[in-house]
Amino acid sequence: MTPPEPTGAGQTMGETVMLRSEWLTGLRDAAGEVFSMMLGATISSVPNPDDCPVLARVTGVVGITGAVNAIFTLRCSDAAATRLAAQMLGLSAEESAAQKFDALGEVCNMVAGNFKHKIGHGPTCMLTVPTVVMGGNYCIHSLASQRMECPVMYEGEPLWLALDIRDR
Repeated sequence: MTPPEPTGAGQTMGETVMLRSEWLTGLRDAAGEVFSMMLGATISSVPNPDDCPVLARVTGVVGITGAVNAIFTLRCSDAAATRLAAQMLGLSAEESAAQKFDALGEVCNMVAGNFKHKIGHGPTCMLTVPTVVMGGNYCIHSLASQRMECPVMYEGEPLWLALDIRDR
């Protein structure tokens, strides 16, 4: 298969650049596709995000750099991370507990990769190696100028998807 012709500024023919105001929808859609394909699971929107507490003990982080500079994070409970690993790897709960960090990092990598393509910057952005943080007593400081965040429900538990975007 022949790759699409470059059209300038790193874009390819047929690739539409999504407006930033639509990025949160693109992020939610990217996550939904990854969860469906890789875990056989669905995620759903939370009707009122203010009623959804952040009970995160595990956070996956992937940087996006190039035409877009952002940090993607996925925060969830320890139980959700373990369940995610079990579904992704086809393991028991006991076996998946040891794999939850790698599985969450890989899911974050796939969501961030899918997202950059959805917004029309696939070929113009690169991803960092995923990092996973365990615990709840930490702060992430970034030079972001905008934060987009939304909770989704996965297997009855909230996951928090966020983008910290840095303008040039």
